[in-house]
Amino acid sequence: MKLSLMISTLALAALPVMAQAADLEAGKQKATTVCAACHGADGKAMIPMYPNLAGQNAQYLEMAIKAYKNGQRTGGQAPIMTGMAAPLSDADIANVSAYYASLK
Repeated sequence: MKLSLMISTLALAALPVMAQAADLEAGKQKATTVCAACHGADGKAMIPMYPNLAGQNAQYLEMAIKAYKNGQRTGGQAPIMTGMAAPLSDADIANVSAYYASLK
């Protein structure tokens, strides 16, 4: 009884994580229209002042984009990034972050 309760609890706890699995193709499409001009089509920026995003940690990217969107990052290119991040949904941010993390 205790084991089945524990398994059920763990399965229910995992549902939000599984339901929010990133969509790499959606991330690629969004990145192409929102991010590629500055960060490169393959996540490797051609302009030195913009960081490479290819291979970056997805959680870091997600936290950074959300921080720009919420006005918590204010240095450097923050005015540009705030404007670019503003229309992105949480799903868009997760998808774009996962897409760039998948690149090498």
